[in-house]
Amino acid sequence: MNTKKSDEFKLINQKPKSYWTASTDDTDYPRLDQDTEVDVAIVGGGIVGIATAYQLQSSGMKIAILEGDRIARGTTGHTTGKITSQHNLIYGKLIRDFGKNQAQQYAAANELAIKEIKRIADENKIDCDYSSQSAYVYTQDETYLQQIKEEVEAAKSLGIEATYVEEIPFSMSIKGGVRFDNQAQFHPRKFLLPIAAIVHKAGVEIYEQSRIVKLDEKEDGRYLLTTDKNYSVTAKIVIIASHYPFYNKLGAYFARISQSRTYAIAIKAKEKFPDGVFINAEYPNRSLRSISTESGEYILLVGDSHETGHGHDTNIHYQALADFADSLFTVEDIPYRWSTQDCIAIDGIPYIGRFSQETPNLYLATAFGKWGISNGLVSSVLLRDLIVNGSSPWEEVYNPSRNKNISAIEETKKQSQRANESLGRAEGEKPLTPTDVKKGEGKIIEVDGKKVGAYRDEGGGLHFVNPICAHMGCQVNWNPAERSWDCPCHGSRYDIDGNVINGPAVNPLSFQKDTNIIDRLTKEDF
Repeated sequence: MNTKKSDEFKLINQKPKSYWTASTDDTDYPRLDQDTEVDVAIVGGGIVGIATAYQLQSSGMKIAILEGDRIARGTTGHTTGKITSQHNLIYGKLIRDFGKNQAQQYAAANELAIKEIKRIADENKIDCDYSSQSAYVYTQDETYLQQIKEEVEAAKSLGIEATYVEEIPFSMSIKGGVRFDNQAQFHPRKFLLPIAAIVHKAGVEIYEQSRIVKLDEKEDGRYLLTTDKNYSVTAKIVIIASHYPFYNKLGAYFARISQSRTYAIAIKAKEKFPDGVFINAEYPNRSLRSISTESGEYILLVGDSHETGHGHDTNIHYQALADFADSLFTVEDIPYRWSTQDCIAIDGIPYIGRFSQETPNLYLATAFGKWGISNGLVSSVLLRDLIVNGSSPWEEVYNPSRNKNISAIEETKKQSQRANESLGRAEGEKPLTPTDVKKGEGKIIEVDGKKVGAYRDEGGGLHFVNPICAHMGCQVNWNPAERSWDCPCHGSRYDIDGNVINGPAVNPLSFQKDTNIIDRLTKEDF
């Protein structure tokens, strides 16, 4: 509707900031500064951790939430805020791959999640901008039409209100689509921060900036968790809700989970956005919804996903979304942009339940793909039922130990190949030096024949890191859009000084084995 209006807003130079975090106050729960004992330790303070504490608060158990950063500020604070059982085109696939019984479990669980968020909000008088919406999956590619028609019938057979549509309620021509009624959207932090305050007042301990780096089983069957500051938590029951599981024994989850980055922009437009939430079936993926704010309506556009740590110029993904916005709306401003990290199970269904058959008091909730809001609530109810009652009506489909459709050997081969590729340099490529790193840039340089990650800040100062990922030894890549070091093998991410942003890594990048290099670098005249 206009020509590259997005360019004049300097989208690329704007520091990434989530609307959800910008529009809510920061939290200030204490750091764990002494050893403690609890009945239930929840590792992770996102939607899973906070909602599970809420579900368990009346059980009489002593509960602690341990968050490595600030609660509800990680993936949960960078979501779309859609609450829907419509997870792209999933139900036809579920019936084919898992059978109708397990597909029914998945549908019922996510339909309940929509109602459960509203029940909790109403019960506690929480204004979280909850609004009922219809959810659409549409396509502009005829090759997806049959799949969409099959999805309508599959969803209907599972009791979901699904309808085939030939148009959607704004100016975009489509080949066809599916509409789910009685879905919803909300502001995730306006929902979760009051819930955290409620459970904290009820006695749940919340510790921020308390990253768990180690988990051991004690002789008495309890678990010993150790923080990055070497304080310990002893617990009878542990729930790993840390997005990517930091503990990887027995389950070999690194071979069953991939990680991807997805981008978001919030725009102000001349046009009013219609009712509904929307996503396309084909790639590149595009998701749309509205956000009501005190200063008027924003339109949220999300998509352009890719594997974490891959691609040279990640800014192109923000620009692609801005160009897409220009094709649909008269863009007046782009006040917010951000990206998020998604863990994806290799068979497409999250891992929620007992970590393994050998660990009855160790639980896991991860790999929600791009549907963490509804599946996050599902996790809280499912885990409560397993812990309190010993069973859940949904445990079979989400069982982390399931054997169906798991190509872990193939995934391991791919990860091994990525690891080898990450350590090489193109033949004939000249090694870089610190003088090759411009302001705002990060590059892999070489000193004494060894690789060093170097970032030059806007003031001209250099920040050096060991570019070998602390998880399993792959070489990290520079992410210019987020100004971070990202691992292409398993998706760990680090800030400019090597501190962990996203797991599975729990330790920072360091020069502990290369002190001679860091000494040389600090003495050089750059």
